[in-house]
Amino acid sequence: MCAQPYTDDVTSPLKDAAQQVNAVIEDLLESVPIAPDLKPVLVYTLRSPGKRVRSVLVLWCCELVCGRVNDDARRAAAAIEMVHTYSLVHDDLPAMDNDDLRRGRPTCHKAFDEATAILAGDALLTMAFEVLADRAQDPTRSLRLVCELAQAAGPDGIIAGQLADLRAENSGGNIEGLRYIHTHKTARMFRCATTLGALCGGADPEQQQDLADYGLALGLVFQITDDILDVSASSGQLGKTAGKDPKAGKLTYPALVGLEQSKRIARDLTDQAVAALARFGPKARRLRSLATALLDRDR
Repeated sequence: MCAQPYTDDVTSPLKDAAQQVNAVIEDLLESVPIAPDLKPVLVYTLRSPGKRVRSVLVLWCCELVCGRVNDDARRAAAAIEMVHTYSLVHDDLPAMDNDDLRRGRPTCHKAFDEATAILAGDALLTMAFEVLADRAQDPTRSLRLVCELAQAAGPDGIIAGQLADLRAENSGGNIEGLRYIHTHKTARMFRCATTLGALCGGADPEQQQDLADYGLALGLVFQITDDILDVSASSGQLGKTAGKDPKAGKLTYPALVGLEQSKRIARDLTDQAVAALARFGPKARRLRSLATALLDRDR
């Protein structure tokens, strides 16, 4: 099976949606109380030029379900970007992946210092839940959103994936362990993004499940592609240090099964992501095109 060629150019819609997320984040940076010494650090990390894919998924899944992007989805998109940014700040720390470059700029602990970076990550994580809980239009929905994000970011989500990733260094590993790392460290947050969008749009249980399946497969594709790009792209392309995974003895798909098999697995997962959207028909074409774009990305 080969990934279907959904070739609509999503570059411009992706940038437009990312700008919507950025506008919400800028508003929150002004309206949420932040200690004066900490604010420049949060501004530095949140204004880094990221793709905002997870946040955009929240917006687009909400729009797919109910026909528009509502305020709950905008705040959920900002919240998931805060959690993602926190995870990058901590992931780059010397005790973790020890990186100097992120999104084309010095990592947070290089731009400031290690202790400040740790506290900035802590602030972003907790701020995300404040954003979801405060000014909620529907308290029951807000509770669901908080729970979904906590599960994806918590001890059986990002934390579990990061710990497994560290433990697997220089271990040889196997495909089951690698799938566990990718699922928990990356794909769970993609599934969370599509689920948050579904909930904000008032999706029924079947729609929620389909979008969750789409998000999980998409997240796995994203991480496999990251592994591939680490060994095939330059630091300039990536905006972060290329070639670090082999040097650190990371368990990755290229290291375990080779580049060509890694690409085949990513294509199969892209097909799975696209198939999960069948219920939505032509309305989901943009999400299908996004899956193909993430498979073919070069940065």
